[in-house]
Amino acid sequence: MISFPQHDETTAPEPARETLAAVKADFGMIPNLERTMASAPPLLEAYATAWELFDRTSLSPVERQIVYQTANFENECDYCVPWHTLLSQKAGMAPVDVEALRRGAALSDPKEEALRRFTQTVVRTRGNIAEADLEAFAAAGWGAEQALEVVLGVAIKTMSNYTNSIAATPLDKPVQKLAWTKPVIKPRAS
Repeated sequence: MISFPQHDETTAPEPARETLAAVKADFGMIPNLERTMASAPPLLEAYATAWELFDRTSLSPVERQIVYQTANFENECDYCVPWHTLLSQKAGMAPVDVEALRRGAALSDPKEEALRRFTQTVVRTRGNIAEADLEAFAAAGWGAEQALEVVLGVAIKTMSNYTNSIAATPLDKPVQKLAWTKPVIKPRAS
């Protein structure tokens, strides 16, 4: 069986130490995800760099959390959903929408719901978007820039969601009270 150690800035492979120190400085701690990723320094660096780049997109902090949390839900990441619940709250997302994302349900704002549905479709189709999906996204007020920014957000979540799935990353204490398991969604009756 493969073991996935939880590194810190003193035990990690040398190429990961600077990135872990930067994460700690920015975040006030080193989450277990980054501790795990440190075993593969290029993965950790790619994740941290992509996260910073996503923060520079045209999407607002709430909109970025919609992308992140939708991918987390679709990929069943029981590590990331609690963290992004907290980050969504800190970004100022309405509590009803924070909970909707945890349930995979529609958001209260139609434009934000279009972003959620587009992100969901990107994840579910692995990017093989139908023209109708692009038209619906555009009709809600989004453009090519935001469609491509969703790709970046999904790529970031692919790195973290897959890492957590493979490594069974333990949930950090600050978000244990927000623990999550994907709800069973019953099909609609015909």
